[in-house]
Amino acid sequence: MMMLKKKSIAAALLLGALASQAWADPAVTLVAQPDPAVVGTTLSLDVLISGISDLYAYQFSLNFNPAILQVTGVSEGAFLGTAGNTFADAGVIDNAAGQISFLNNTLIGNVAGANGSGVLARINFSVSSVGSSTLSFADALFLNSNLGDITVQLNGRTLDAVAAVPEPSTYLMLAAGLAGLVAWRRRQPA
Repeated sequence: MMMLKKKSIAAALLLGALASQAWADPAVTLVAQPDPAVVGTTLSLDVLISGISDLYAYQFSLNFNPAILQVTGVSEGAFLGTAGNTFADAGVIDNAAGQISFLNNTLIGNVAGANGSGVLARINFSVSSVGSSTLSFADALFLNSNLGDITVQLNGRTLDAVAAVPEPSTYLMLAAGLAGLVAWRRRQPA
């Protein structure tokens, strides 16, 4: 009898965990490539949505540290287009203030919204200095095909930017140059 109770409790806990996952809000996350960012290079930041049903339209603003990052471009992700034709707007880019305002995308016509997970947008940055940049959302709105609000968990993040590390071949070239300089110096008359 005790063994049956333990199995029943374990089964109830497992079902509870699965149910809580099934009812969890959809989430937006940010994935950077490369991570950490490297000064003097371009960084691609994908805005990913997961676990959403009937997404018809969205908008958001993204804040960043302008001393570390500068936006070079914004493009539409493929996710919303899986449900039909779309109209996208890259928003207003303000590199001085460190914000992309009202980036948005919507389906066109009377169609059902997109379901599942995918890329909403890709934002490209140039990485200008070493440090950390908090990436945070503002003014977010997610709508279903009835134009009702969808609750979405917005997961900002901190992105580190590091200095470029020379390749090993650079060190080999430096060593060869120094060896050549030493050999040349030794051949010089005193």
